[in-house]
Amino acid sequence: MKLRIRDLREDNDLTQNDIAKILMCDQSLYSKYERGEREIPLSLLISLADYYKTSLDYLTYRTNNPNLT
Repeated sequence: MKLRIRDLREDNDLTQNDIAKILMCDQSLYSKYERGEREIPLSLLISLADYYKTSLDYLTYRTNNPNLT
């Protein structure tokens, strides 16, 4: 998951601080999510999936298809 959320952020030319603001958390906490040092809560994963218009399955590597279908 950590690589996928980082790749999505970078592909959208966003900083960790940008995403932290969207998730209403501190940048250092979001950084820990990306590095896999902390488990990201389901509620934040849902927010990321909504923001990137993708599925939880994509974020959790259950599929390689990023499109909602």
